[in-house]
Amino acid sequence: MNFDFDKLKELTETSGVPGYEDRIRTIVRAALEETTDRVRVDAMGNVVGTIEGSSDYEVAVAAHMDEIGFMVRHINDDGFLQLDALGGWDPRVLKAQRVTVHTDDEDLTGVIGSVPPHTLTEEQKKKEPKVEDEYVDLGLPSETVEEKVSVGDLVTMQQTTVRMGDHVTGKAIDDRVCLFAMLEAAKRIENPDVTIHFAATVQEEVGLRGAQALGVDLDPDLALGLDTTVANDVPGFDPADHVTKLGEGAGIKLKDSSAIANPKVHRRLRAVAEENDIPFQMELLPAGGTDTGGFQNTYGAKPVGAISMPTRYLHTVTESVHKDDVEAYIDLLTAFLDSETGEFDYTL
Repeated sequence: MNFDFDKLKELTETSGVPGYEDRIRTIVRAALEETTDRVRVDAMGNVVGTIEGSSDYEVAVAAHMDEIGFMVRHINDDGFLQLDALGGWDPRVLKAQRVTVHTDDEDLTGVIGSVPPHTLTEEQKKKEPKVEDEYVDLGLPSETVEEKVSVGDLVTMQQTTVRMGDHVTGKAIDDRVCLFAMLEAAKRIENPDVTIHFAATVQEEVGLRGAQALGVDLDPDLALGLDTTVANDVPGFDPADHVTKLGEGAGIKLKDSSAIANPKVHRRLRAVAEENDIPFQMELLPAGGTDTGGFQNTYGAKPVGAISMPTRYLHTVTESVHKDDVEAYIDLLTAFLDSETGEFDYTL
């Protein structure tokens, strides 16, 4: 793999649910302090590393730090934990999974159990799964659980990130792989014509809140969202519903549920890809939003676009990306920023 797999592994395996991105923020801040002219953190926890350009034109790029997770909402009399979701979970994927419960004093391993199927009644088999019906078993007496765990403690999925053939798979690929790409691009950018703000945002998974809040401090002339997108190129889906395919290159966004990309922005992204022989594919996401929408809504009439990472099995612990797409993504983001002079006309 022609990129720093160990850094990507560190980013994906580090915990950071919406509103509690502390651990991942520490890593990101340290990385940006090495590659940008100045770094600041706002009251919500967004991290912005800025490379000063030679003109007054400003570009902001944003990748979110948070991953979907949970908060403990109840501890029952037997010491089992009930959960409240932070972000969009499909409860079907939670059964028989290990989790980490983050208490004030330590991290505890637990499991979301699954009882043997042959012990279920027909009524139980037909029951629609819900997050609030799942329980975390810590393997401890109820008295010990009461001492160690509190309502409001955070819970993340416990999973390692590994190479799998040509793929990288693990938890929190959404959006740590794009965060990784942003940090890699920041390493490569030197003496840009425009000022570039590399923003690592918070709380995207619960409503694009971090990107919207950045509008208080930043007023860019151009904004790019960096996020994963659906790759349904797996059995059971019609080709028209694939959205993107793994191994076909970085995604250039046309639209999602939160934003319609500025036509001149996505056309220039395409032109940059073609000029530099960078593999790409056009992405039209019928459902799902990204920080691109947060930028557009907060900053008003500003041109926005997005580069998307094709990802299979989103919002599970086996999210998967192709190594070639990761490389293409970093190359496209870097080439686009390097070639931005502030003189391109994005007005319609």
